[in-house]
Amino acid sequence: MSESNSISAYEALKARFHRLSALQGAQAVLHWDRATMMPEGGARARAEQQAALALVAHELITAPQMADLLASARETAASLTEWDRANLEEMARIHAHATATPADLVEKLSHQKSETEMIWRGARAANDYARLAPALDALIALIREQAAAKADALGLSPYDVLLDSYDPGRRSGEIDRLFDEIESFLPDLLRRVMDAQGARPAHLPISGPFPVALQERLGREVMDALGFDFRHGRLDVSHHPFTGGVPEDSRITTRYDEADFTESLMAVIHETGHSLYERGLPAEWRGQPVGRSRGMTIHESQSLLFEMQAGRSAPFIAFLSPRLKSIFGGEGPEWSPENLLAHYRRVRLSLIRVQADEVTYPLHVILRYRLERAMIAGDLGAADLPAAWNEGMEKALGIRPPDDASGCMQDIHWPSGSFGYFPTYTLGALAAAQLFAAAKRADPAIEPALGKGDFSLLLQWVRGNVHGHGSRLSPDGIVLAATGEPLGTAAFRRHIEERYLGC
Repeated sequence: MSESNSISAYEALKARFHRLSALQGAQAVLHWDRATMMPEGGARARAEQQAALALVAHELITAPQMADLLASARETAASLTEWDRANLEEMARIHAHATATPADLVEKLSHQKSETEMIWRGARAANDYARLAPALDALIALIREQAAAKADALGLSPYDVLLDSYDPGRRSGEIDRLFDEIESFLPDLLRRVMDAQGARPAHLPISGPFPVALQERLGREVMDALGFDFRHGRLDVSHHPFTGGVPEDSRITTRYDEADFTESLMAVIHETGHSLYERGLPAEWRGQPVGRSRGMTIHESQSLLFEMQAGRSAPFIAFLSPRLKSIFGGEGPEWSPENLLAHYRRVRLSLIRVQADEVTYPLHVILRYRLERAMIAGDLGAADLPAAWNEGMEKALGIRPPDDASGCMQDIHWPSGSFGYFPTYTLGALAAAQLFAAAKRADPAIEPALGKGDFSLLLQWVRGNVHGHGSRLSPDGIVLAATGEPLGTAAFRRHIEERYLGC
């Protein structure tokens, strides 16, 4: 085939993937609506809509001409720019994943995910795991079927196939190594942190109530300080905080507790970190695979960079203190920066992942990682999940859930079909520690600026060193390029020791 025809093939692929991006954007907005606005009675119709869109997207990428277009475009890949070559490779990866899954399985999975998630909402509220178990078993069976088909086609293990969907190139062997390293030092480090915390005066309680309207006002002010553009996004409420939509229309959600403003505020900062990443992706590659976010390890690194590293830093909490007093009408020493910092850095053995501090959080994730691997391998069925979960929590943290709502039903991930996602939370925490340390080395003014509520310097650094790469590099390639070191546990360990032990 002539070079001009090969280039035309690549342009045809770009047009096809641009349509795919539009379809996936529509799916994302429908998902946001289901989680925030949709009446319960709309669940069946919404499931049909999402399944139909999933099938159309699948057919677009698995059409017979796709293989020919990819082959033709590759003939002249050497003449393409570096970004175009990276884009072409991402196209091929997405196509390989899609062609390994039959269309009827795509449709079945979409329906089952929607059904199981809706059942989970009611079952969790009623603390009735027996209602969820059959649907979860059916969903796991379909996911195992899909993973097995992809494993044969891609030459990976079934679980590594799932990881690759959320974190391209990630393999369980690497996760095992990193998680084993964490487990080699974290339990003892946790004990030392809690001993040191116990030797200090207890923090003063901050009494509510904290009206939702005021918490929302606070969240919006902080989002604005972080650099969120409300012309291209909004803040709403959902069962589980998340960021959805598309870069041009970012949908952030949180949840509120009138007795405690701290959780919703940090959830807002966390989700704004996700949104800023999406907004910072290279605009000239919008709608193309190379212009997408580079998997969930990098995504979680951005949310945790802003929430845990910057959002809980002493300078930012000092800036936040008078704003909290003003908004909530607070008076007294409990609103001091020192007391607020003690609240936000309190380490405790918690049953709930999203309420866990950054010291214990990896132990929550490691448990979920091992349980979901067992479920995908067929070694753990849905009926046995509660017992396995409770035993794992007792081993990891020495606490046992009193019920399944605060145990294995607390997260939306498995009922929504997100197997392979959980490890990226802790991988993201490792990356966030490395990135924040590198950013402060590169620009010592970053941390003092946080004391003025100014995130612009930090945002500028991640725009250039993380966001701007899109999917041109691998997840670990982005970390290496930004920090000069491969992804590891050392920076995270240093961060915990410095923040909680002062060493």
